Amino acid sequence: MVDAPHTQSNSTSRRTILLGGVGCVTGIVASLQSARYASAAKMAPTAVAYQDSPKGTQECSNCAFFEAPNACKVVDGNISPSAWCKLWAKKAG
Repeated sequence: MVDAPHTQSNSTSRRTILLGGVGCVTGIVASLQSARYASAAKMAPTAVAYQDSPKGTQECSNCAFFEAPNACKVVDGNISPSAWCKLWAKKAG
């Protein structure tokens, strides 16, 4: 007895849908973990020689990493706009 050839339908299989769903969930979880680690990667003020006074015209308020009113993208804790650290980088513009 000869088996009839198997024909593949054009419809999407359950396996394809499930694998696609797993891929989406994995991507979302990876994105959330990446954001969490990025926020946890801030440096301690002592590690970057943070000081409460500016260094000449360099101060946190004109630094590319400063986030008003009192935060920094790379240094942890409350950051004074008139402070300075060794990671200071001129704000574009």
